[in-house]
Amino acid sequence: MRLVGGLAAGVLAWLAVGGLLGLAAGIVVGPLVGRTLGRLEPTTVRRERRAVAADLPFAADLVAAALRAGVPMDAALRSAGSGMRGPVGRDLIRVADGLDLGLEPASAWNALRGTSGGVRMADAIARTADSGAAVARSLERLAEDLRAARSVSVDAAAQRVGVLIVLPLGLCFLPAFVLAGIVPVIVAVLGGVLR
Repeated sequence: MRLVGGLAAGVLAWLAVGGLLGLAAGIVVGPLVGRTLGRLEPTTVRRERRAVAADLPFAADLVAAALRAGVPMDAALRSAGSGMRGPVGRDLIRVADGLDLGLEPASAWNALRGTSGGVRMADAIARTADSGAAVARSLERLAEDLRAARSVSVDAAAQRVGVLIVLPLGLCFLPAFVLAGIVPVIVAVLGGVLR
């Protein structure tokens, strides 16, 4: 998609401008469009990433609550995974299945390493398993950190919207300002000068 889009944009720029200048424009425009298309994130991937970011703190809280109740790790993961819907629940059940099959904990947790929060959750549990610290408290801190990070990203997105809305508003109000405020003054001044 990236290659085809970049090539098509380059050819269109070449045909639109024509000649050597068009060839130069195509050489510049093609890679720029290709790079831009490569950075675009598909809608399904974006939706899944947002769902994981929203669900992971709750999953960490559910696993921590089950561990505090005395449930073994694989059963805690399975119950939290069956309680969660979506990619986080599915990945927690995969980890529980891996632990039930006797995989090393590091290998079993690879199912959750596809997301940034999942990596942090897997690392927190691996650290606590190595040091002997309480896993539940580590998961509770992780859930708090993930919620705080999500809150910061939501605030930043809201501030970006405020900045991005200025350009369309300016484009709407600028012609009205020119027609209602500046043109009458110019007409009055020119009318006075030309008399």
